[in-house]
Formats: sequence, C-alpha cells, structure tokens
Amino acid sequence: MDMGTWIRGPVGDEAMGRLTRTGCRSVLVVVPTVTAGNRLLDVIPLLDGDHRVQVVFTAPRTEDVWHGLDAFVHACGAVVLPWAQAIRQNWDLVLCADEDHMARVRGDVLLLAHGAGLAKSRRRSRMVAGATLPSTGLDRELLVHRGRVVPAAVAVSTDAELALLGEICPEARGIGFVAGDVCLDRMLASCQLRGHYRAALGVADGEELITVSSTWSPDSTFGRHPALYERLLRETGARPRKVAAVIHPNVWAVHGPWQIRSWLARAIGLGLVVVPPERGWQAAIVASDVVIGDHGSTSVYGAALGGRMCLAAFPDDNIRHGSVADVVRRVVPRLDLRRPLAPQLAALGRVADTAGIRAAITSAPGTAAARIRTAMYRLLGLPEPGWPAPVSPVQSPVGVAA
Repeated sequence: MDMGTWIRGPVGDEAMGRLTRTGCRSVLVVVPTVTAGNRLLDVIPLLDGDHRVQVVFTAPRTEDVWHGLDAFVHACGAVVLPWAQAIRQNWDLVLCADEDHMARVRGDVLLLAHGAGLAKSRRRSRMVAGATLPSTGLDRELLVHRGRVVPAAVAVSTDAELALLGEICPEARGIGFVAGDVCLDRMLASCQLRGHYRAALGVADGEELITVSSTWSPDSTFGRHPALYERLLRETGARPRKVAAVIHPNVWAVHGPWQIRSWLARAIGLGLVVVPPERGWQAAIVASDVVIGDHGSTSVYGAALGGRMCLAAFPDDNIRHGSVADVVRRVVPRLDLRRPLAPQLAALGRVADTAGIRAAITSAPGTAAARIRTAMYRLLGLPEPGWPAPVSPVQSPVGVAA
C-alpha cells in the first residue's frame, strides 16, 4: 500500500459524513507480526455482536517489516489503516500482543502475550545479536517510554508473572492483572472436535498423526534438524502415520514460503503435511497422537494437552529458571536422533504432570475470555454485553499442503 494513501475508514474527524453506524467506540488492533496477529485473533471475537464497537487493524511501518505481514492482515477482512494514518488517530482501545510500537499509538493500550505467557522462556533476547543480559518480556524498558508507563493494562497469565511484573517494573504494579491464557482455554475447548481436525489434515482411520513443532532460531527443531520430517516418514512404525509440520511464522517470514517448501520438498513428496503459519497450528496440536517439539510456545501447549510428546531440540543453557519451557523440559523426554525413531515414539507415554504444566501457563484456567473482555470494556468505558464471553473452538486447518 502507498505510504501516502489514507483509507476512507470509519475513524477520524472527517469520517462522520460516510458512516452508517455512528457513535461507536474505536478499537485499533496492532499487528506487527503474524504471531501477534494470531493471538489477537483469539481475543477479538470477544467483541463480536456488539453494535457499539468498531474494530480497525493496522500493521506498523518502520525501517523494516516482516515478509507476508500485509497479506496476513488484509486476509482478516477488517478495515486496515496505513500505519501513518493509524498513529494520528485517537483510539478508545488499542490491542497489542507485542511491546514494540505501543508508545506511538494514541489510546488506552491493553498488552497481551503473543505466546505462552508474557514472561519469556529464554533467558536472553534473540532479537538483539550478542545479548548477554537476562530479559523477561516484562522489563521496565519495554513498558516505560520517557518516564510514562505505556500500556493502560497488562494481561499476564499467572500469579507468578504478576509478581514478576511488580518486581521488575514497579510502575506497572497497578495495571497488571491475571488474565489466564485464552489460547489454552480455546484448545482445551476444541478437544471434542479432534476427529474433525484430523479429517481436515487428511489423517485416515487407523493412521497416527505426528506433529513436529518448531519455534524460530538456530536452536529450534527446524533450525537443528531439518531432515527430521523426511526421516519420520521413511522410518515406518507399527502403525501407518501422517506427519505434519508446524513452523513458527517468523521462520516463514524471514526465509520465505518458497524456501521453506523447497527445504521440505523431499518430505512433502513423501506426504508431509505443511500447516500454514496463518491458521491451523492449534488444531494440528489438538489432532495429534504425538507432538515432537522444542522450547517454543506451540510445544508448551502440546505438553499442556497431555498427549504423547518428546523434545527434539532444546537450548538448555538459555532457558529462564521457572519459565514454562523450564517446567516442560523437566517432564517431557528427549528424542535421541542417533537412534531409530520408531521404537522411541512407540515407547512414549502421555505427558506426566499435565496439571503442573497447565498451572505454569495459567492461574485462571477456563476464564481468560471473561477476564480479558472485562478489561477491554473497562478501557472502552462501556458496560459489558449481556451474553457470556465466548470460548470458541479453534479454527480448522485450511490451505495445508502435502
């Protein structure tokens, strides 16, 4: 989109002459990455059915942007304002699932996690080359800009995160609240649709679905073991199997869809199902018989569902003690790629201490939608709708390639 072009949207002083619904509260959804966008899409349905609210999207424009972001945002079907236009408007509520860019928008910001918790599992940030100091994701420098606490509310997942927020950013003590984890709640509510998701992924009756989950960075599953997918398809076990790849959106953005599929071409030729980054990863995890993962949030959610699971990669020297990934690595076995895979997978039991993993993800199980909606409407200055906050099942996979 032309940076100089402004959209004739539903906001701004000049909008009154073109509106059909007037007097609506304005909500800006800031989507800096596909990962953040996916989490915000878990939350935005909490506004569904409310005729008093107008939702608008924007994708920040800085010196560099993520490949594919514009296509993702426009595919959501909402009005998408250019960043230059969005930051010149006043908003009643701004939804963010990433700390970047918050200080540039005008309005009450609700900050949400874009993965399993706001407090990162990695000890050091991967966004800064050569980082040596610990970073939690709740650090003061992320939340305070020129002496001002930027968000109006910070939705943390657990009581421990709330305590951490007060410890490392005392200025934010009054704005943090325990929201729980809306993604986990939705995935648990989706377990009844497991058969539907398996059919959408092309899993036949009697087939075992193995999903390989990878975050981004060199120490991820895909970073360390790109041949694992092909190997899983060649080393047959007692049951016929389908293998699915769930790869972090940032891998797709940095390397490009063509390159990802090129690297996986031999496995795709053997039947690998590649789940696109914009939709389907939650359903794939719910549908799986086995999840092979790493330290990323997708793997954490897989462990929380309590199925059979193992870890193919894990950066033990860069995981924050007490983090969600730290809890997972204590109870999930490692896959030894020096040995045949089929016997190891056949020997896997269900994840031990699922309750402990879920407690590390959320201190408010099953109530995230209600808690987040209450915070949204408080910032909007509106009474909540009279109907319950929905905990909707996750969307079925679409656009999968095999």
